Amino acid sequence: MFKRRDLTGWLFASPILIGLVVFTIYPFIASLYLSFCDYDIFTPPRWVGLTNYVTLFTEDPLFWKSLQNVLYYTAFAVPLSIVFGVVLALLLDANIRGLSVYRTIFFLPSIVPIVASSVLWLWLLNPKIGLVNLMLKTVGVEGPGWLNDPDWSKPSLIIMAVWGVGHFMIIYLAGLKDIPVSLYEASMVDGASAWQRVRHITLPMLTPVIFFHLVMGLIASFQYFTQAFVMTAGGPLDSTLFYALHLFFEAFAYLKMGYASAMAWVLFLIVVCVTALVFRSQGRWVHYGR
Repeated sequence: MFKRRDLTGWLFASPILIGLVVFTIYPFIASLYLSFCDYDIFTPPRWVGLTNYVTLFTEDPLFWKSLQNVLYYTAFAVPLSIVFGVVLALLLDANIRGLSVYRTIFFLPSIVPIVASSVLWLWLLNPKIGLVNLMLKTVGVEGPGWLNDPDWSKPSLIIMAVWGVGHFMIIYLAGLKDIPVSLYEASMVDGASAWQRVRHITLPMLTPVIFFHLVMGLIASFQYFTQAFVMTAGGPLDSTLFYALHLFFEAFAYLKMGYASAMAWVLFLIVVCVTALVFRSQGRWVHYGR
């Protein structure tokens, strides 16, 4: 009877298990093998050992350029999205008229498809007819070239990332609702000001949510691809050639599948190391107690 029940359970679980093996585990192992091979899809993989990794670190200047672009984007986009997400959540947690309308307005950008929002920002940041530069011109400021300027291309994408912070704002709002009211009442009895309540109660109690945002933001930023591919294709002058975009070109434009697999594993190890460092640091600043 028990064997029959076990067999029935395995049969019910078999679709997801087969999908896991075929579409996740097998590609994962295959990519590791291909990273040590010269492979172009049309011919069988040829074992080359560590050649792909040596070439990546010593002969590919775009590897370091793309990694530098990713680190620049991560260093600014992730902290700014956390700050703006927390600030928006605090502002939209107030009891004011029409609050649901304001929450909807700030949340809408996060549900717009990425490609559609990228095309929208292409028009907004157009240096000649874009709305942003036209608004700056009305106040006497000459707008930059934005996506056409190597110095402004990455800040343009960072601004766009901050614009779409609405989904994390909702999570912060949920975290604010989870903070016990008794803590605020006790602090007001002790004479704490509004800023002191935010600093010593709200922010410490929000640190688990901030930690979640930090981890997810870091992982997403290291894989930043779609916006750069749609809006700039890596230009101008490789200023928006992010790591995932460089990997994509190597794999599907130049058909260097073995080399791209090596790049993917290097990216995987970088993300694992950065995430592990963040997890090790959480004991110093993340507060789970009530």
